[in-house]
Amino acid sequence: MNQRDDGRPCCMDKGAQAAQQHAKRRIKQLDLNGKGKIRINQAGCLDRCDEGPVLVVYPEGIWYTYVDTEDIDEIIDTHLVGGKVVERLKI
Repeated sequence: MNQRDDGRPCCMDKGAQAAQQHAKRRIKQLDLNGKGKIRINQAGCLDRCDEGPVLVVYPEGIWYTYVDTEDIDEIIDTHLVGGKVVERLKI
C-alpha cells in the first residue's frame, strides 16, 4: 500500500487500500481469520508499482495483480480456500 510522493505510479493510486480492506472483510466473513489462519496485512513498496497493485500469498510466494474486488474474491476463493493458483492473475 505504498504511496509515492514523487509522482511515479504507485499501488495506493490504484485502489490498494480499498482492495486490502475488502480482502480483510471477506476473510472475516468466511471465518478464515485468527491465529493459525489467514492474515491479510499491509506491505510497503514491493517494487512492482508500474504493474499495478500487487497481492502476495505466503508461504507459497505467489504474486498476483488484480483490477477489482472480483479479482480479489477469485484469489480468495480459488487460492486461499481452494488451494489452486489463479493463473490469469499471476505475475
